[in-house]
Amino acid sequence: MSVETRSRRSPRGDNTRATILTAAEKLFAEHGIAAVSHRQIVAAARQGNGAAIGYHFGTTTDLVRAIEDKHGDHIESLRTRTISDMGSSPGLRDWVACLVLPLTDHLSAIGTPSWYARFAAQVLTDPTYRRIIIKNSFESASLHHVVEEIGRALPEVPEQELAERSVMMRTMLIYTCAEFERVLAEGNPSPWPHWPAAAHGLIDGIVALMQGPVTRLD
Repeated sequence: MSVETRSRRSPRGDNTRATILTAAEKLFAEHGIAAVSHRQIVAAARQGNGAAIGYHFGTTTDLVRAIEDKHGDHIESLRTRTISDMGSSPGLRDWVACLVLPLTDHLSAIGTPSWYARFAAQVLTDPTYRRIIIKNSFESASLHHVVEEIGRALPEVPEQELAERSVMMRTMLIYTCAEFERVLAEGNPSPWPHWPAAAHGLIDGIVALMQGPVTRLD
């Protein structure tokens, strides 16, 4: 019987697993993956068994993947719904909204404080774990479709520049959300009053980025 099966069959195991996930996500978001030990996570989760992470998850990589999966399923369902709700002739802004809104709506639904955006930003800067976020968050079928449609809406932008701007677009999305999440958690002044306002600001910014002039260096 696998570790996951054991915990899933026990309500107590499910509660322990959820508590560990929350503690790990918060610590990873605030300090980075490499700076947090299993012992610190177990202590933050108030678990007496020092081997709890190994029992319920396995390695740190498994724990990072479990945190991403916890959020990724809901974000994916929101994206699928956003795509299906679009009109018959969507434009660039509509497709950018399909990129932004599933994440910001998810973060809004979690409430304050949340840690997922900062967790994702930390993972993206860690060469050991960034592939988990890239694979789960940026290689899903629905997101791949959205990015393709954004490209189709910009026929005047050459392929190389489009690839460069796609990287910038992803970076803008994750790090802007991470910064706003941090500001909300700390109760500091923000340019946006709430997540819907942040989402519309992000959509405006990404549309402007993608439509910007192309400068070639000879």
